[in-house]
Amino acid sequence: MRDCDVVIVGAGHNALVCGAYLAKAGYKVILVERRHKVGGAVVTEEIVPGFQFDLGGSAHILIHHTPIVEDLNLAAYGLEYIDLDPLFFAPFPDGSHLFIWKDLDRTCESIAAISQHDADAYRRFVLDWQPLAEGMVRSFLSPPTAGNLFRNLVWQGPSGQSSARSRYVELSDILRGYGQFLRQSFEDPRVQGMIGWMAAQSGPPPSEPLSAPFALWHPMYHVSGMKRPRGGSGMLTQALARMIQAHGGHIIAGAPVQRILSEGGRAAGVETEGGIRITARAVVAGSHIHTTLQLLQDSPISDEARTLLNRSRIGNGFGMVVRYAMRQLPDYSALPSRAGKPGPQHTALQFICPNLDYLEAAYGDYLAGRPSSHPGLIAMTFSAADPTLAPPDQHTLFLWGQYYPYKLASGASWDDIGEEVAGQMLAKLAEYAPNMQGAVIDKLVEHPLYLERELGLLHGNVMHLEMSIDQMFMLRPALTMANYRGPLKGLYLTGASTHPGGGIMGAAGRNAASIILQDLSRRRV
Repeated sequence: MRDCDVVIVGAGHNALVCGAYLAKAGYKVILVERRHKVGGAVVTEEIVPGFQFDLGGSAHILIHHTPIVEDLNLAAYGLEYIDLDPLFFAPFPDGSHLFIWKDLDRTCESIAAISQHDADAYRRFVLDWQPLAEGMVRSFLSPPTAGNLFRNLVWQGPSGQSSARSRYVELSDILRGYGQFLRQSFEDPRVQGMIGWMAAQSGPPPSEPLSAPFALWHPMYHVSGMKRPRGGSGMLTQALARMIQAHGGHIIAGAPVQRILSEGGRAAGVETEGGIRITARAVVAGSHIHTTLQLLQDSPISDEARTLLNRSRIGNGFGMVVRYAMRQLPDYSALPSRAGKPGPQHTALQFICPNLDYLEAAYGDYLAGRPSSHPGLIAMTFSAADPTLAPPDQHTLFLWGQYYPYKLASGASWDDIGEEVAGQMLAKLAEYAPNMQGAVIDKLVEHPLYLERELGLLHGNVMHLEMSIDQMFMLRPALTMANYRGPLKGLYLTGASTHPGGGIMGAAGRNAASIILQDLSRRRV
């Protein structure tokens, strides 16, 4: 007799979402997690006494385009979201600044303060491209079949127009790099840089061909806004864990899986490094796809499948983050704080990226195998909106930067240079908020090697695989496995290695669960 219906390797947020849907449907689920705490890269821990640090993803921007929170009734398990508005704030070296608010009119007013032309262009950009952006989101919420993509991305025109000429113009825009698209759409480098820096969060630089869609889903921020779980990003995964347990599921933490078991040519369970064996009707791998391949080393999968998956590119790192316990909030020269009190700039994501040329130079350093000397930064001071994250009159500062290679051309180790590079990141922020240099209480440096070692993000790539057009939709993680069914019967895949990648939090878990539930109901498993 099997131990459960479904055993899941890993308890990251996608694996937890998948497990929650399966448990809700009445199936017995067991999740096995290598770390001492569930959540994967979406976890909150008290690293510095009194300060709650997110170890991975911090801002929950697009999960609210999914029905996950409502479907699973996560509010009943302690999940409470705080609305954050404005969404983005960008100070500039000349003393000007920009806000992106959820409200389009208010955003255009901010842009008009530096360029009336671009304020008008921004309004057209949001209204013209919102239908395509909505189609992209819908395409992320289903397996990436040809029908899904045609229905949501091809048939749904960006502006609802249907003439051959408009379709040609729209297609030519989509095929560009987002840098080229933004330069032709906006005049002011500050506006180009602000939108481009958000597009760059998926990885590709402004010059990468076919990357324009990363900028074209920008209109959805005016629909979804931005939210933050009270108590830290990890409150999402803790609520998911409680929901699974309330529905009879089990979670085993601190138990790294060392192999996926097979029997009769199909997945049959897992075995941990500690010798725990769990048998199941189906196995779900929520781990990195290359880690999953290692767990399948004793399983009878085809050479073709191994080759396809081995060819999926991890890339040479991506970014790094430093988590700070701080005495003060950033006091930006472009928008000084009032008596040190939080302002709207402190509840927004704070962008340090003055223009697209700056971002391309940062990527050039990365290609040369060295840390970016002038990195693009996002500063996050969520304690300004959620006082539970820090002691009274103190704050958290999460500083994300790009681009940082995992393998350094100098041959140096990140363990040796991580502190120095973290200091360079803070110094760059201090060019815009001079008080930051003397405000540090303590910090945690999450460089690419740390992200690999601690969170299982190979090469420090938070997206698992590179988010280039040849590794998305029906090609993620490989052409024959984009439907969440793995290279072994009874094995299923989820996580950032699968469609849609790192774009919408939890979508891969929900999509995988829909396929597994179909197969279980048809007794295909």
